[in-house]
Amino acid sequence: MGLDRRAFIKFVVGGAAGTLFTPIPWKLADDASIWSQNWSWIPRLKYGALTADATYSKLCPAGCAVKVKKVAGIAYGVEGNSANELSKGGVCPLCATGSQMLRSPSRVAGPMKKDGDKFKPISWDEAEALLADKLKGLKGQDGKVAAISGDLSGTANEVLSGFLAGLGSKSYYYMPADQTAMAKAWNGVMGGSGQIGYDLEEADLILCIGADIMDAFGPVVRNQKAFAAKRPMEGDKTLTLVYAGPVRNRTAAVADKWVAVRPDGAAAFAMGLVNLLVKSGKSASLGGFSDFADLAAKFGPEAVAKLAGVNPEALKDVAKALLVAKNPVIVVGSESGQGAGVALNAAGVALNAMLGSLNVLPEFPKAVASAPDRAGLLAKDLVGWLAAVDAGKAPAPEVLFVYEANPAYSLPQAGNMAKTLRKAGMLVSFSTFMDETAVMADLVLPAPHPFERLDDAQSPYGLGKATYALATAVVAPEKDCKGTPDFILGLSGKLGVDLGFGAFEDVLKAKVEAIGADWDALAGGAVHVSDKKGSAQASLDAGAMSKALAGIKGEGLVLIAQAHLNIGTGKLATPPLNLPTIRETELYGKDVFVQMCAATAKSLGLSEGAKVKLAAGGADISARVNLSEGVMPGVVAAPLGLGRTAWDPYTKGKGDNVCKILAVSAEPGTGLSVWAGSAVSVAKM
Repeated sequence: MGLDRRAFIKFVVGGAAGTLFTPIPWKLADDASIWSQNWSWIPRLKYGALTADATYSKLCPAGCAVKVKKVAGIAYGVEGNSANELSKGGVCPLCATGSQMLRSPSRVAGPMKKDGDKFKPISWDEAEALLADKLKGLKGQDGKVAAISGDLSGTANEVLSGFLAGLGSKSYYYMPADQTAMAKAWNGVMGGSGQIGYDLEEADLILCIGADIMDAFGPVVRNQKAFAAKRPMEGDKTLTLVYAGPVRNRTAAVADKWVAVRPDGAAAFAMGLVNLLVKSGKSASLGGFSDFADLAAKFGPEAVAKLAGVNPEALKDVAKALLVAKNPVIVVGSESGQGAGVALNAAGVALNAMLGSLNVLPEFPKAVASAPDRAGLLAKDLVGWLAAVDAGKAPAPEVLFVYEANPAYSLPQAGNMAKTLRKAGMLVSFSTFMDETAVMADLVLPAPHPFERLDDAQSPYGLGKATYALATAVVAPEKDCKGTPDFILGLSGKLGVDLGFGAFEDVLKAKVEAIGADWDALAGGAVHVSDKKGSAQASLDAGAMSKALAGIKGEGLVLIAQAHLNIGTGKLATPPLNLPTIRETELYGKDVFVQMCAATAKSLGLSEGAKVKLAAGGADISARVNLSEGVMPGVVAAPLGLGRTAWDPYTKGKGDNVCKILAVSAEPGTGLSVWAGSAVSVAKM
């Protein structure tokens, strides 16, 4: 039977009208609403008093000062704490979902022990006895016990690292981040003390080299507040923002200027600025600066153009802007928040020193006297250690603790790293959620949700002043969980390791007293801010820098992995409520999208929507192509945070994990692991 145009229109219009007058779509919508309301993890609220209790949420890397809204004592929402100087009433996309994540279906219900391919519940006493028995025979043997921490600001690290030191082990590592990359440069190679800070509140020009301060670098909410305060909707703008990086990201989108820079050429770009500032008469009091300036002379505008893909005039314009500004601040980092080298970070330190903006925050006193210094631990190379274990150059630990971290998912070359983790005799995960590392662990000991526990944060990386905040338990635990520091303190007592404390609350009270803060004020949501400055004495190692910079090629196709807070972090998968915020150009159905400009796509014979395989470091992922002129030629951009194999049914199996193809190499001159802007191949499937 034929269907002419008139009949076709009647069919469509009739169908639409029929749909409107039938109850089917409304019934489906109602069913969907009822279905979502019946999710087991949605709280059943009761009538009662409305309250809002202040605490500090550590769901995001830097943390947010929040108020947890409750009815009849049951948490149902989160708002920013406007009385707190850290985030000034703002809240990030992860901490905003804190009350929902209390009942996430991926929460660990209680301590569990691996039994074959499954887990079986055990008691906390059984877990303590099992570990005490295992560790008893390892005491005094360096390397037999190791730990990986994903909490870069908490005093809990003093308890854990002090415990390892008491067992005779030095194998304590932090997960890689922009902070650890800077620590390798400042505290490691340069020999500095304290922590580098960025006083954005006082700046009149901020130059971000790779650091996506509006989405992924440091305390994002505070960064946004500092920007907004000087860029009011009405009135004079007193801040200029320049972004230098390979992608027009969320920082570049609000910047006054975006300078396209290859990710593998960021250090060359920074050295080009050093060179121009030296020519303008700028200097720095850092040791070895004369040799460093001679090295920078090799990075003239034409050389930078070749290595970083930057127009020479654009480089000169940025240098002029820095010289004119009264208080410029340079923030260096990587789009992925990890994997940058010493060369970029040391060049960033040198630029700030030349411009009078080098800001060093002092470390707060330790509470646990036997704990190693935090700065030294931050400068250690976790990826390098795991690579040595994998190659048999370092012994695999008999017991490996993983605290607030998910290394099986979020380390570069994630597949290989997960295999290396399996070489540990016993893998112990202290995790709130059943993540990829917990799934493969031998023992899972659930940590309380941040709203259920006592915790703290000292000077989250990126702030301009030394700060201290306290997190208090504002809701009752919903699971059979125990604070990890308290568990370790109990275990240390069984093994005769004296840390000087019997409870973590006493550790934190000693910490608060040592820094001269007010416990009650902190518990009420205030933050302690110190105006003290650390020593700015350090030395630039021009020899190591020369070798590192000589490794820059400035050619070939490179991968840039982008971190977005709304999608999640390595430690926290996308909260179910945030799934609708993921763009269709990042994830559609189960396909992750990578972005490249039309010129790059044409050179690879690709078009919009093409299915491709990306390969690097001996691994590959599949994706589809999205054409975007917000990505500079020669660069492929891909979102981090997808491709979960654990967690809940809402996030699992969506997209692919870009960490699998972040290829690690040793930075020439320093030998430290780097992977920001690593080479990648792209082939049409």
